[in-house]
Amino acid sequence: MNDTASATGSAPSLAGLAGILEAGGPGLAALLLRAEKRLAEVAGGHGETLGAPAARTLNAGGKRLRPALVFLCAGSGRSEALVSAGVAVELVHMATLVHDDVLDRAALRRGQPTVFSTGGRTAATATGDLLFSRAFAELAGTGNEEAVAVLSQASSALARGELMQRGDAFSASVGLERYLERCRLKTGHLFEAACRLGAILGTPGSGAAAALGSFGSRIGLAFQILDDVLDVSGPAERTGKRPGADLLDGTVTMPLILARQADPALAEVDLRALPGAEAGEVAALCERIAATGALAASRRRALEEVARAKEALGQVNLGAEQREALELVADGVVERYA
Repeated sequence: MNDTASATGSAPSLAGLAGILEAGGPGLAALLLRAEKRLAEVAGGHGETLGAPAARTLNAGGKRLRPALVFLCAGSGRSEALVSAGVAVELVHMATLVHDDVLDRAALRRGQPTVFSTGGRTAATATGDLLFSRAFAELAGTGNEEAVAVLSQASSALARGELMQRGDAFSASVGLERYLERCRLKTGHLFEAACRLGAILGTPGSGAAAALGSFGSRIGLAFQILDDVLDVSGPAERTGKRPGADLLDGTVTMPLILARQADPALAEVDLRALPGAEAGEVAALCERIAATGALAASRRRALEEVARAKEALGQVNLGAEQREALELVADGVVERYA
């Protein structure tokens, strides 16, 4: 599962978003507005059958964190190619959410009916495919082959991470390193791609792409770890999903892995039996996981990734405002609902 959602229909703001926009200056706000306009044009421009569900997916909300990373890593760059890159990254992210909803048979996303629930599996699969194809059309229009390769590699990683997650479902033997690799593939690589695209198409240039990509990968990993913590502990009215939703799907996350290590009896719990369990039983399992200290330990690991991400910024010659904004993003991914 990715990207915790709001039950009210608008995505929760990244902690410190106002500070990020302030630190990023009017240039960041202007680029985000340009990207939003282009996203609406792309998503809604394919008729009622595909365009309408794509537009509804866009209008359901989102933090637009990945486009913001493209623009922040671009330095003083303000080109149309950067807008295309920000749009492309967000379209890939949207496509993965639509496809995730098919795999999870999800009824709601960000408090709104999913394409899967309103149009069925075929419509949702086609909508996700459309968003993927439009993402690469946007980026190909920049004429930058390196940029296209970066997004292609990230998309391949997403697919591998999804297959790994499905293969690990309900397993009692998934270890921490395998979990972390899965998160890097499914979440970290797209964050990394956003930062690399900003460097490649902006003023830092390709030479800064590796360091900024490392920053993105690490905050993406921290983002996913914190999402998995919130699945166990986050309030339903804020996360938009039932506590323990990942457990119900059989998704083995860091809190569960660490809790099993601390309390071996938890390894005997059959996750396959949970979908038919009462809500109280799922809540009780979440409480058992929390009682082991696994949530606090997971949060500490997320904070470690954030610290390492900030260290990576030291390898790039950044302006003070640019560095401040990127550090605020890094802090924000682990401060949600803190």
